[in-house]
Amino acid sequence: MTQTKFIWLATILLITITPSLYAQKAPYDVFPPAEAPYYRVRYEASTNPGELTFPVNYTIWIPKDVKNLRGVIVHQHGCGEGSCKSGLTGAYDLHWQALAKKHDCALLAPSYEQPEKGDCQMWCDPRNGSSAAFQKCLVDLGAKSGHPELSKLPWALWGHSGGGHWAGGMVLMHPERVAAAWLRSGVPLLKANPERSTIKAHTLPDAALKVPVMCNPGTKEGVTVKDSRFGGVWAANETFFNEVRSKGGLISVAVDPLSSHECGNQRYLAIIWLDACLSARLPKIATNPLNAMPTDQAWLAPITGSEAQPMAKFSGEPLKAAWLPNEAIAKSWMQYVKDTLVSDSTPPSAPTNLQVKGNELNWEAEADLESGLASFIIERDGKFLANLPETGKNPFGRPIFQNLQYSDTPSQPLVPMKYTDMKAEAGKKHTYRVITVNTAGLKSKPSADSK
Repeated sequence: MTQTKFIWLATILLITITPSLYAQKAPYDVFPPAEAPYYRVRYEASTNPGELTFPVNYTIWIPKDVKNLRGVIVHQHGCGEGSCKSGLTGAYDLHWQALAKKHDCALLAPSYEQPEKGDCQMWCDPRNGSSAAFQKCLVDLGAKSGHPELSKLPWALWGHSGGGHWAGGMVLMHPERVAAAWLRSGVPLLKANPERSTIKAHTLPDAALKVPVMCNPGTKEGVTVKDSRFGGVWAANETFFNEVRSKGGLISVAVDPLSSHECGNQRYLAIIWLDACLSARLPKIATNPLNAMPTDQAWLAPITGSEAQPMAKFSGEPLKAAWLPNEAIAKSWMQYVKDTLVSDSTPPSAPTNLQVKGNELNWEAEADLESGLASFIIERDGKFLANLPETGKNPFGRPIFQNLQYSDTPSQPLVPMKYTDMKAEAGKKHTYRVITVNTAGLKSKPSADSK
């Protein structure tokens, strides 16, 4: 065989096999499209020491009409195939988008393509390449979206299970970049644990003590139920909390009174807590350092208790108490740790852009910041027509319009804001309007009429 013919055949062979080498494999091969205002980058696994050993997808949502972003909210899934694939829809969550939009932030959701029996530490410890990959994605997504400032903005981190380990690790590695971190059912180690020898301990820098952190285990993860699969979560959370708080760290604990390792109703406290932290810490000029978190309005509470008090009135040991930034958050915390029923008195905004074509309705709506989006009421000619959905879904907490997976992300396929009136009379013009209902049962004003 001539050298030219060999090269030609080798090239054809490479072209033929390359798609199968690098194609995403189940269950990571089904995900929503990334069309503006969504953008996506994907990196293949690396074999280089210290670099990420799993492929990863990063999807980001950019609020419309924002000229200059002020921060990045990261929604980080947990370990295992089920949780990892759930990250594919994290950026499409309307409730988390409401938080991002309020603060001119992007919403970013990674999806690490970890095999079911793969070592989660290879991504949830950010020192194993995921910190570098995350920061690289901000550069690349900045170029794709026309927002090059993404690579320099501060981060608000939310993580579940291994994602909590990752988010906490990022606080310890990059405290100057983190506005706040919510750690659901997972924390990093600060001291080596002989029983978990594969997990490396982090060091606690002084700068990390200035970052507001919330630990959020379920009560069935070792608080009240000791012998469950996740019974060791509480011990890890308690150890992490004590180490950080004893040094004056701005850390708290909110025990979910209903759940185990699933995320439950945590978002109804997490989002307003992050809202308070972002309101206090994001600088007016995005390139400036983060503002210091105010401490003069703080409330304190026993970490497994249910009553919080202003710091000046707290009779216990302050450096053993949960730190809450202000009265409003303290009151919501008290509601959450009792029964997760965080109250809300503000109705959602009305749907917009209602379009009627024949008997098919399409519209747009934003989730309520405090209580998200549960359902819609469809009216025809001024009278009730239907609820959408007829019955709300969410096996892990309050029923919501998008449904939720185990790691607090919308299920696939994404639910469209669409309704078909199967009872419309042929040839007759009807007038329709739509009302938003949040998960607290509060209703918006009706949308504008559409025929």
